[in-house]
Amino acid sequence: MRTSKWALAAYLVIIIFGVLTAVPNILTSSQLERFGSFLPAKPVTLGLDLKGGSHLVLEVDSAALTKARMDVLLNDVRGILRTAGERASAARLNGNTIVVTPSTPEARDKILPEIRKLAAPAGTLGFGATAADIDVQQQGDTVGVTLTEAGVADRMTAAVDQSLEIIRRRVDQVGVAEPLIQRVGGDRILVQLPGLQDPTRLRQLLGSTAQMSFHMLDASVDPNSVPPRGVSILPGANDGQKYAVEDRVAISGDRLADAKAGFDQRTNEPIVSFTFDTTGARQFGEITKANVGRPFAIVLDGKVLTAPVIREPILGGQGQISGNFTPQEATVLSALLRSGALPAPLTIIEERTVGPNLGSDSIRMGLYTGLAGLAFVVALMVGLYSAWGLIAVVGLILHTIMTIGILGLLGSTLTLPGIAGIILGIGMAVDANILINARIREETAAGSGAMKALDVGFNKAYATIVDGNMTTMVGMILLFMFGSGPVRGFAITMIIGLAISMFTSITVVRLLMRDAVVRRKMKKIEIHSLFGAVRSIPSFSFMRGRYIAIGVSAVLSISSIILFLKPGLNYGIDFVGGIQVEATSKTPIDLGTLREELEGLNLGEVALQEFGHGSSVLIRVQRQPGSEAAQTAALNQIRQGVVDVIPDASFERTEVVGPTVSTELARSGFIAVGLGMLAILAYIWWRFEWHFAVGAIATLILDITKMIGFFALMQIDFNLTAIAAVLTLIGYSVNDKVVVYDRMRENLRKYKSMPFSDLIDLSINQVIMRCIFTSVAVAVSLLPMAIWGGDTVKPFAWPMIFGVIVATSSSIYIGGPILLFLSRWWKDREVTRLPSAAGPEGQAIEQK
Repeated sequence: MRTSKWALAAYLVIIIFGVLTAVPNILTSSQLERFGSFLPAKPVTLGLDLKGGSHLVLEVDSAALTKARMDVLLNDVRGILRTAGERASAARLNGNTIVVTPSTPEARDKILPEIRKLAAPAGTLGFGATAADIDVQQQGDTVGVTLTEAGVADRMTAAVDQSLEIIRRRVDQVGVAEPLIQRVGGDRILVQLPGLQDPTRLRQLLGSTAQMSFHMLDASVDPNSVPPRGVSILPGANDGQKYAVEDRVAISGDRLADAKAGFDQRTNEPIVSFTFDTTGARQFGEITKANVGRPFAIVLDGKVLTAPVIREPILGGQGQISGNFTPQEATVLSALLRSGALPAPLTIIEERTVGPNLGSDSIRMGLYTGLAGLAFVVALMVGLYSAWGLIAVVGLILHTIMTIGILGLLGSTLTLPGIAGIILGIGMAVDANILINARIREETAAGSGAMKALDVGFNKAYATIVDGNMTTMVGMILLFMFGSGPVRGFAITMIIGLAISMFTSITVVRLLMRDAVVRRKMKKIEIHSLFGAVRSIPSFSFMRGRYIAIGVSAVLSISSIILFLKPGLNYGIDFVGGIQVEATSKTPIDLGTLREELEGLNLGEVALQEFGHGSSVLIRVQRQPGSEAAQTAALNQIRQGVVDVIPDASFERTEVVGPTVSTELARSGFIAVGLGMLAILAYIWWRFEWHFAVGAIATLILDITKMIGFFALMQIDFNLTAIAAVLTLIGYSVNDKVVVYDRMRENLRKYKSMPFSDLIDLSINQVIMRCIFTSVAVAVSLLPMAIWGGDTVKPFAWPMIFGVIVATSSSIYIGGPILLFLSRWWKDREVTRLPSAAGPEGQAIEQK
C-alpha cells in the first residue's frame, strides 16, 4: 500500500509543527525574547508542585463577619417587635450588643421567648450538648442580645469553609490550573498559585467579596447632599461619580444564574452579560415594567458598576453590565459573579514567591530517574527488536516531544499528575510498537513476504491500537469534563498523548519501516532480538486453572477491602491537613539533607518548600493520629530535627493547616471516575459485546481494589500523587484488557466452531508475550523512580509497578474466566427460554 505524496507532505508538516511547538521549552529566557515570536507556542507552564509560584495568606475579617450577623439579628428582632405591636426603633445596636427596650413589662415578656428562638446551635459542650450562638439576657426592663464565643467561632468556621470553595471556583474560572488552597489556623486561608501571576489581578480576584445587588436610584436626592433615611450615597466603581441609591434591595445577586464576559456588538466595548434564575427573571421583569424611564443601579461591594435608565420592560431575565471595563476586568468580574459572594471580606496579609512544593531536590532526582527509566525503555526495545527497535524508539521520542509541544500550545499547566499521564502515554506508545512488531512476526512466520507482512501486520495491529486507545480516551474525556484539579490535569495530558500515540505509532513508524524495507530490498522481514530469534513459550491452558485464579483474586480483593477498613489508608496532608512550620536561616538551606532528617522521624508525609533565595523553608507534616498532645510531640520533633540540620534556624511561626482536597474536589473526582468507567463500558459494549464490557469493568474494579489494598498494607502516603497512580492504573488496565479481548474477537470470526474455553486459551497464548513485554517496559521505566526518586514520588512509582503486575495478571488469568462465565450463563439462559436455540459452546456470543 503506497502513501501519496500529499499524505507524506501532510505528515511532514504535522511533525515539523509538533517539534517547533516543543522548541521553546529548551530555549533560555534571552533566546525566547529573540525568537519566541517566530515560534507557534510558548513553553509549558509548570505547576505549583514543579516550579512554585505566588504565595498569599488571606485573613477573614472577623469584625465584618460579626457585624453582618448582628445586622441580621437586629432585623429579625425588629420584625418580632413589629409583630408584637411595638416600635421597630425599640431595638438598637450598641457595639456588639442589641439592646431592646419594650414599652411595657407585658410586651417584654411577650417578645422575650420569640427572641430566644432566634438562637441557633453552635459547637458542642460535651456529652452531646450544644451551645447556642447567641446569649439573650434580661436586665430589668431591657433585653440584651450578644453573640457567644461558640457562635463567633462557628460563624468563622463556616465562613472559612465557604470562602475556601468560593476562592477555588474563582481561581479555576480565570484559568489558573491546580492551585493549592488550604485553611491555616482558625481564620486564615493559604493560596498558592503556579507560575508568575499578576498581583493586582489576584488581589481583585481574591479580596473582593462580590456581594452584588440591584437597586433603584432616587432622582429627587442630590448626591452631594446629606441623604434622607432609606437612601445612601455610593461612589461609582469606574467613573468617579456619586449616586443616590435606595437602600432597599430590588433584586439580590443570589438570583444570578450565570455571568459571561464578552463585547458589545455595537460599541465593541468589554461587557459582562448576566442571566437570572427563574425567580430573579420574574422579579427583574416586574421591576423594569413598573419603572420605565427610571435609572437602575447595579451595585458591587458598595460601588455602583453602572446605572442605566430602564428604556423598556426586560422580560427575558437577561441583562448586561458595561462601564469602561478592560477585557481582563470583565473576565474577573464575570468570574466573581459566577462563583458567588464571599461571606465576609478577605484581607491579604502576606504575599511572596514560593518554591515548588515537591522540593527542588526531589524534582532534580525525579528528572534524573525519569531519564534513566526512559533509557531502560530504549535499551529494552533495542534488545527485543534490534534495529527495528530503533525505529520504535524514534517514534517514542517524537511522541514525547510532540506531547510536550501541544501542552504548551494549549497553555496547559504541567503538574505531577500530568507527568503521570505522559508516562502512561509513553507506555501505550511502547505497547503499540510491541503489538506492531508481534503482528509482523506472526505474518512472517505464516510465510508472508516483507511488504505483505508489513501491510497485513500493521492493518491487524491498527484495529487493536485504535480500540485500546479509544477505550481509554472516552474515559479520559469524561474525567476532563466532570473532574477538577489534578484529575483534569491528568485527563488532558492523557487525551493529547493518546492522540499523538496513534499518529506516531501507526503513521510515522510505518513509514520508517516501509522505507527500510524498500531501501534494503528485503524479501522477508526478520525481527529478532539482539540475542537471536525470540522463542515462543509453551501453550498453557489458562481456563483449566480458572477456579484457582479467580479464588486467589477474590481473596486478594476481599483482603484489600478489609485493609481499607482497618488499618485504612494513610491519608497525607492533601486529605487530612497537618502541621506547618516556617524556619529561616542566615545561610542557604540544603533541602535534601533536611528532608532526609525529617523523614527519619517517621511522622508520615513531609513536604518542603523554599522561600525567596533558599534561606527560608516551609515544612508541612501530615496530621498525627491521636489528640493535640500527639501534634505537640510531633511539632517538638520537627523543631529538633530542623535544629540538628540548621543550627542557626529560627522559627517564624507554627500553624495548623487544613486539607487541600476539599469535599467538593473529592466528590467531583469520584463522579468523574464513575462516569469515565460507564463511558468505557459503553464503548466496549458497542465495539465488542456486552459480555466483554461487563468483564472488562469487573476486572478493572478488582484491579483498583488490589491497588487500594497495597496502599493500605504498605501505609504509603495517600495524597494527590497517589490519586495520579490510581488514574494511571485505570488507563493501563483498560488498554491491556482491550488488547486481549481484541484477539478473542478476531478468533471468534476465524474459528466459529471452536469451544469458547479453547478459543480463550488460544487467544491468551497468542498475546501473552506482548502482555509481558509491555509490562516489563512500563515497569523498568518506573523502577529508577521507585528506588532513587525519594518519598515525594514513591506514592506513585511503587504502586504503579504493583498495578502493572496486577493489571497484566488479571488480563491473563481473570478477564478470560469472567468472560467464559458470562458466556455460559447467557447461553444457559437462552437455552431455557428457547430450547430450540441451543447450540455449540460459545455461540451465545454474536458473531460480528
